Amino acid sequence: MPIHRIGVAADHGGFELKEFLAAKLREAGYQVTDYGNHEWRSDDDYPDFVTPLARAVASGEVTRGLAVCGSGVGASVAANKVRGVRACLVTESFSARQGVEDDDVNLICMGGRVIGPGLAWELLQVFLAAQFSAAERHSRRLAKVVALESAH
Repeated sequence: MPIHRIGVAADHGGFELKEFLAAKLREAGYQVTDYGNHEWRSDDDYPDFVTPLARAVASGEVTRGLAVCGSGVGASVAANKVRGVRACLVTESFSARQGVEDDDVNLICMGGRVIGPGLAWELLQVFLAAQFSAAERHSRRLAKVVALESAH
């Protein structure tokens, strides 16, 4: 299934990287929906932007998501609180690909204070090109994760 609709979100720690990556996505032909923040504000809070993005990913409003905060950790924690979201903090290409292929990750998180724009763009491209393998063992494991969500 082609990935065309990408949602993005960031707080002050990831704002600059989000803006860069959103522009690169648009140049590459993706439809980008920006869930904020829409301006740099030192006192903003990542859950205010990551939560609407995660809900959009879970509902199918966007195909995949990108969340950026200072470290990427907070964005990952917040996104994973939304049922149907499988978010992962990524700093290298193996996990960007393998997370999708094996674990059906649908939202990538990055640290705007951790990685530079060149690496971030490379990781995002790898993430968007990857597809869930649906191999029996991966589908079985994913079903167990979904059951965890349903139990709580």
